[in-house]
Amino acid sequence: MKGFLEETLELIVQKHDSLSNHIFILPSKRAGTFLKNLIAQKTTQTSFAPEILSTESFIEKISGLSYASNLEQLFELYNTYLQSKPQEVETFYSFSKWGQTLLQDFNEIDRYLIETKDLFSNLSAIQEITHWSPDAPKTQMMDDYLKFWNNLDAIYQTFKNSLLKNNKGHQGLVYRTATEKLTEYLKTKQNNIFVFLGFNALNTSESKIIQYILEYHNSDIYWDMDSYFMQDSIHDASLFLRSHKKDWNYFKTNNFKGVSNYYNTPKKIEIIGAPKNISQAKYVGNLLRHIKIESPDSIKNTAVILADETLLNPIINSIPKEIDAINITMGYALEKTTLASFFNSFFELYLGNNSKGWFYSNLLSFISHPTTTTLINEKEEDCCSKISTTIKTKNWSYISTSKIKALAPDNVILSELFVDESYTPITFIEKCLHIISELKNIYTSQSNSLALEYLYRFNSLFNQLNTLIQEYNYVNDLKSLLSLYNELLSSETLDFKGDPIEGLQIMGMLESRNLDFETVIITSVNEGILPSGKSNNSFIPFDLKINHGLPTYKEKDAVYTYHFYRLLQRAKNIYLIYNTEPDVLEGGEKSRLITQLLTDENKTKDIKEKVATPIIIPNVKDLEIIEKDSALLELIKEHATKGFSPTSLSNYIRNPIDFYKRNLLKIEDVLAVEETVAANTFGTIVHDTLEDLYTPFIGKLLDAEALKTSKKQISTLVKKHFARTYSEGDITQGKNLLAFNIIIRYIERFVDLEITQLKQNSIKIIGLEQQLRVKLHFPELDFPVTLKGKLDRIDEENGSLRIIDYKTGRVEGKNVTIKNWEKVTTEYSFSKAFQLLCYSIMYNANNPISELQAGILTFKNLNAGLLKFAYQEGKRKSANDSIINQEILTLFTKELKSLVLEICNPNSPFIEKDV
Repeated sequence: MKGFLEETLELIVQKHDSLSNHIFILPSKRAGTFLKNLIAQKTTQTSFAPEILSTESFIEKISGLSYASNLEQLFELYNTYLQSKPQEVETFYSFSKWGQTLLQDFNEIDRYLIETKDLFSNLSAIQEITHWSPDAPKTQMMDDYLKFWNNLDAIYQTFKNSLLKNNKGHQGLVYRTATEKLTEYLKTKQNNIFVFLGFNALNTSESKIIQYILEYHNSDIYWDMDSYFMQDSIHDASLFLRSHKKDWNYFKTNNFKGVSNYYNTPKKIEIIGAPKNISQAKYVGNLLRHIKIESPDSIKNTAVILADETLLNPIINSIPKEIDAINITMGYALEKTTLASFFNSFFELYLGNNSKGWFYSNLLSFISHPTTTTLINEKEEDCCSKISTTIKTKNWSYISTSKIKALAPDNVILSELFVDESYTPITFIEKCLHIISELKNIYTSQSNSLALEYLYRFNSLFNQLNTLIQEYNYVNDLKSLLSLYNELLSSETLDFKGDPIEGLQIMGMLESRNLDFETVIITSVNEGILPSGKSNNSFIPFDLKINHGLPTYKEKDAVYTYHFYRLLQRAKNIYLIYNTEPDVLEGGEKSRLITQLLTDENKTKDIKEKVATPIIIPNVKDLEIIEKDSALLELIKEHATKGFSPTSLSNYIRNPIDFYKRNLLKIEDVLAVEETVAANTFGTIVHDTLEDLYTPFIGKLLDAEALKTSKKQISTLVKKHFARTYSEGDITQGKNLLAFNIIIRYIERFVDLEITQLKQNSIKIIGLEQQLRVKLHFPELDFPVTLKGKLDRIDEENGSLRIIDYKTGRVEGKNVTIKNWEKVTTEYSFSKAFQLLCYSIMYNANNPISELQAGILTFKNLNAGLLKFAYQEGKRKSANDSIINQEILTLFTKELKSLVLEICNPNSPFIEKDV
């Protein structure tokens, strides 16, 4: 297959003996590389190579200006904005959010050679109408707002002159200047022949320049379009070319060259739907493997076109190992590297720093970053791990610099990273450059060439920022610096190096201009991506754009349509892959371009549709089974001897695997900073405070007046136990302050409830937080079994013995009422009843009883009073149901024995419950 460039070159070679005086202008540098290679192949004698330029380079040569970077433009525009003396001056950070949009508008205005005075006058009038109210006078804010729009032309002129003064320009200004200097430029090129190849959509500047050269200079132009589309008067693929052919004077006397007849030849077109981006990448990888196996040489003439360039990373990782050479036109985004996340983390660390110290989450994020550990642990092993563990153990929400340095007093790098001084943007950049220098020494010693390449790019980036900030003193805080850093970072890429001609080609839509391949794979053919949709990031309204000849989304869609169909013209094997699961981030529904293909009667015979879904092997979660080997039986025996607690047995009832991991293997929860008081910490503080409050009453009858006096101690006691249980956590603000006051309120309400009950009842405190142990004698086991636990409170109400368990969580009456003894050791919903009966057995073993009552006081529902254990045999509850006597204890002991024997049985494995 001959591509557009090869066919056109053959025609030019036939027409001219030598190409050395030719200047080829193409839409992209990429196409220029392929053209240079073709010229080398076609040339039979030694000669000077022709000049090959991309459009932007050609325009830059004509204008004599150089392109200003985006940040340079933004700084210069802000400088111009300040010169306009606005009533309320916006900070650079705030300005940069809308300044980018204004830059885009200025750029487009210049590229299309719009008369700015009329446009900005119309825009100002529209803004005034939008904010005008006939019934109310204009406010000062409205006056200031409209003043800005009235001054827009002056801002534009000043901004343009500032750039020209430095011999620079944004793209549009370079194009406008090139239009003005064209005749001067052509005088120096009298002996050259200009050849324009493969253009489509042209802005007004490009159109005027090309038309002038075609009419008044030795030149030629070749379009890349199929007659199938040129003959269709409404097809968007040829929208611009039909317009050029009709409107340009040149074509009234010259042929319209470059129109081919390939599109309607037989093709193999597959339209494949795949769910989400990763599935698309995996499908492409699988497709490439088949192509390589079936026809190894065809890979050299295969291109993967990424409509959504964020797919580059997953596509690279999906390339099969059978393909040994690939060429990637796009660069790898610098913001996706580990160093980018490291510096972002460093910025966040200092932005979150305040008078209280470093916020723990920012600090832990920075300390745990691989680059940080490389930097700090170079001098001291496991320093980062030590700091992280200490912060979590001591529960520090904010950490002072002195605390950090105390953990590693001899680590110089650590001392340099964490300082209390307030950084200016310039000193912060200097700090970043110093870090880069330290990392360079480490990576050099490790011979880590890839990391050094990343480091070099970040060194250049920070130096560029440093130069700009020193030239323009508008960036005065780290927040603005971070915004600038991210702006610069987002446009930086790491270029892949390789032979651009050989191997599989991976490129974006724009890089594919002028290039042809036998096999074309296009990904993300979805609405909002291909074409990109009706996004309109501009201050200029749609109607005003139409009136002044500026492009709208209609023209933008036509550009995408041209590129799409141009890729299909000469290709023989076409694979169009779209995402079947549209969402906001990954594009909308299947692209209209696919629908357009499917409705083309001349192409339907070539098209095959399918949906490619990954082979899904149902991940049926098998319940985990732990067989009891000798080691595990030894653990069980050890645990039984030390003592089963009601909580550990409840864990077993809920899920034997939880009991195995938590109580036998002692696997604790991951250590973390408790930024806000956790539920278990909350409960511990309540229990400890009540113990201190009621200890003076042990062995005595409660007295209402004494309780009223004790209430005064509640706040002090809660603060004391917060300090002990919540380590060094902060309770002076936020949710922790709320928790502190809630605990005080809970305990005050509890004491008030007791005082109310004392009006009609006598209550005697027998014990508080008593540690009890009892040996259970089971002949079936050859080792002792102990039941242990802590009883929150034992008292007598009107002579009746009561065991009380405090709960800060929600408990209901149904949780402590049983009707079937078997369920008490098999269903977790009765765990509260189970625990109360365990406490009753333990108390009875040490102090035999005739009867007692056991219940739960839940602080979330104190008004419900004591929720008493009850064994309900009939349909209706009675007062006797809540009495625990020896008969009840015997019945429960039987169930408890069955549970313990099951745990200790070597032939009964731990089987996971689906909870």
